[in-house]
Amino acid sequence: MEEYSEECILTFLRNQGQLFDEPVAENYDEAEAFLEDCMAAVVDSIDEVRQYLDENGMDVEGLSDGELEEASEVFALPNGQYLIVEA
Repeated sequence: MEEYSEECILTFLRNQGQLFDEPVAENYDEAEAFLEDCMAAVVDSIDEVRQYLDENGMDVEGLSDGELEEASEVFALPNGQYLIVEA
């Protein structure tokens, strides 16, 4: 099971609207539990985002790095990492 940093959990909690029409978590603990339940991934670079999405069946060929960063399931973290949440 992945350990999620406070920064990661708070980023998801604040920005969950980019992926979901209605909130899936109302507080920190619910956000952490949701990320654990859906086995969200944390990767270190946009290249790793591309690789992860490709390995999980998303057609990323031809998408720019900027387009990947704008994908609804990709959350840029303040430390330069990325959180990937598959709904």
